[in-house]
Amino acid sequence: MTLSFLYLLTCLIAGIALIVLLTTRYKVPAFFALILSGLLVGLGAHLPLAEVIGTLKDGFGTILKSLGLIIVLGTTLGVLLEYTGSTAVMAGYILKRTGEKHATWAMSITGFIVGLPIFCDSGFIVLSGLNKNLAKRAGVPLTVMSVSLATGLYAIHCMAPPHPGSSAAAGIIGADIGRLMLYGAAIAIPGMIVGNLWAKYAGNKIIHIQSEHEITYGVIENKPSVIKAFLPIIVPLLLIALKSFFTIETHPGYRWLSVFLSLGDPVTALMTGVLLTFNCKRNWTKSELGKLLQDASEKAGGILIIIGAGGAFGAILAATKIGAHFSEILNLGYLGIFFPFLLTFVLKTAQGSSTVAIITAASIVQPLLANLGLGTETGKLLCVLAMGAGSMMISHANDAYFWVIAKFSGLEMKTMLRVYSVATLLMGLTSIIMVYILSKII
Repeated sequence: MTLSFLYLLTCLIAGIALIVLLTTRYKVPAFFALILSGLLVGLGAHLPLAEVIGTLKDGFGTILKSLGLIIVLGTTLGVLLEYTGSTAVMAGYILKRTGEKHATWAMSITGFIVGLPIFCDSGFIVLSGLNKNLAKRAGVPLTVMSVSLATGLYAIHCMAPPHPGSSAAAGIIGADIGRLMLYGAAIAIPGMIVGNLWAKYAGNKIIHIQSEHEITYGVIENKPSVIKAFLPIIVPLLLIALKSFFTIETHPGYRWLSVFLSLGDPVTALMTGVLLTFNCKRNWTKSELGKLLQDASEKAGGILIIIGAGGAFGAILAATKIGAHFSEILNLGYLGIFFPFLLTFVLKTAQGSSTVAIITAASIVQPLLANLGLGTETGKLLCVLAMGAGSMMISHANDAYFWVIAKFSGLEMKTMLRVYSVATLLMGLTSIIMVYILSKII
């Protein structure tokens, strides 16, 4: 039986509504919300139950096959950098170079660099003590410093792997994850700058009184040198960049190059970064290292099941062939990168999680790539970048990161909405403009 486009569209809307309802009102973990939504859409589209279950399993396994190691290694790298005090060393070095006069830029840049391997919420918690001390020393309102740090972390979190949203989207869409790391980081820089400028403009108008209950952190002992602290981040990025710019096809006959470029694979590059973090601390003990690696694997496990569920949901949408119906009914070609951007923007604002928003959007957009004019390798890259920009907008009260910032900075709800939420709106708009400009260049 052939189902109408309107009926399939209703099933899709019902599935998205279920995700939003379960994750926002009933606080159901994203994994279960995505799986239940996949069941709803699949059964609603009259697929046999056995086929729905099989499709969910296939989609779950396929996405983990391509992204599992990247997520685990990226999470491990972040945990080790945090534990060894490398993040504090990088922050101190950047502050020394910028000076207290430019303390807000120091925090934005610190957030951006630390945020490359570390999730934004963890990064903010780790650096919040330094942020408060620096704000006091430099005489800068804590609101300005906190939002500068928060937006620096948030910009890279939304735009580049190994963060789960962009990583999962790359797996679903089929974008090259190495190129996405590089271009995502580049696009995130203007977003970070805009976030900093708005923080200074809006935050300076607000008087912040530090709460007695705000959490502070002690000084980390036996910190690594600056070079040792930066190497685990710089080396993987350089390896990935080299692979992106040099290929075997452009240098035939150089067999040694294939061995060298294999180090630029994201998995190998991240593994290299993890190995370099062991040089950031002396006298590792077995129990200490075992606990850290266990913590990293457990943290990665929670991320992997969300990404796997996103892949399962996307497989169900592909099985219903709703993308083919969209292509036949609607002329989306003129929208191009703005369709995935707007879709992710709506999903992010509605349910709060950037990760869930970009995974859900990628599942919907994947069968529409050709119709959107994004079916090429470059088109897929631009599509994921556009969704990353959409996933920035708008962080407000339904976003867990919003409350991390408020809690660890002691900022009121009104202040957060006026300064931080508006900053995320401006960052997303800036990022999509940069993606559009990039689409005209590459």
